[in-house]
Amino acid sequence: MIYKPNKMANLTPLAIIKSLRAELSALLKGGNAHVSFQVAIKNLLPELRSKKIENVPYTIWQLVDHIRIAQHDILSFCTNSRYQSPKWPEDYWNKSDGPKSAAEWTGCIQQISDDRRTFINLVENEQLDLFTPFTHGEGQNLFNEAQVIADHTSYHTGEIILLRRIFGDWES
Repeated sequence: MIYKPNKMANLTPLAIIKSLRAELSALLKGGNAHVSFQVAIKNLLPELRSKKIENVPYTIWQLVDHIRIAQHDILSFCTNSRYQSPKWPEDYWNKSDGPKSAAEWTGCIQQISDDRRTFINLVENEQLDLFTPFTHGEGQNLFNEAQVIADHTSYHTGEIILLRRIFGDWES
């Protein structure tokens, strides 16, 4: 939905929140002004998952797994007041250049998709207030954490696309 002040002025607060939930859901699904994560990894040649490039500290696999770890961390934080985050930065980055198997790659991609869907369900749940700070943490709320997931994923998705371009494996 494109912001139109005259149209928004006529909406009730509940309608504005409903619209905001829809916008956050769309943002989490990806796209809009950038390529989605799913498109960025589509048809990626398996041998490029672990390919290293000089002066770049990570592989595509490490970026993908980092997205998984960080997103799962945020989801767990939002749904479990007793959750303890992994140690930063060492526990947020896979030390292996590539997945151990095709199944590990597929499982990682599936968890990203499943966790994203779960998070979108939280955002769309009208019983949950988007702006009430969690009882744990330092003032974070569901709205903020949705933005963090979207921002973080799009940032690293851009890096994946850049690596694919360098490897000659990207058609825009």
